[in-house]
Amino acid sequence: MARPTSSSPSAAGAGAGEWPGKVLGLPQSGPRSMGSFGRRLIALVIDWALASLVSLGLGTYGDSGNFVTLAIFAAMQVVFIPLLSGSFGQVCVGLRVVPVRGGYVGVWRPIVRTVLLCIVVPVLIHAKDGRPLHDAAAGTVLVRR
Repeated sequence: MARPTSSSPSAAGAGAGEWPGKVLGLPQSGPRSMGSFGRRLIALVIDWALASLVSLGLGTYGDSGNFVTLAIFAAMQVVFIPLLSGSFGQVCVGLRVVPVRGGYVGVWRPIVRTVLLCIVVPVLIHAKDGRPLHDAAAGTVLVRR
C-alpha cells in the first residue's frame, strides 16, 4: 500500500480547512479570531506576576502566602473581566473574553471561568471547538481584540 502524500485527501485528514473557533463562527485570523495559546500563556504570566506583586506588597508572598496570591489572582480575574472584557494580562496582549452567544459577559461567567482556571486541570482539557474547558463551561471564548 502506498503511503499518503501531502496532497492526498487521507493525509490532509478531517482537520483540513479547520481552525480553532470555526465551529463557533469565528474567523481564522484577525479581530474576533480565537486567541492563540502563546497569547493566553503570556497573559497568564502577566496576571500571575501582578498578583505576586500585590501579595508581596501585602507581605503575604512566600510559602505560607501561596493561597493568598491565588486568591488575589482570582479576585483580579473576577473584577477585571466584567469591567475590561478581560484580565489585565489579556488586555495587554490584545485579548478579550466574550460570551459565545454575544452580549455582556455578566458576573457569573467570570466567576465560573475563574474557579475552573484556578483548579488548573480544566485549562488542559479542550472542547471540540478548540476552547479550554473553563471557557466552554462558562459559555465564553477568548478572542483577539
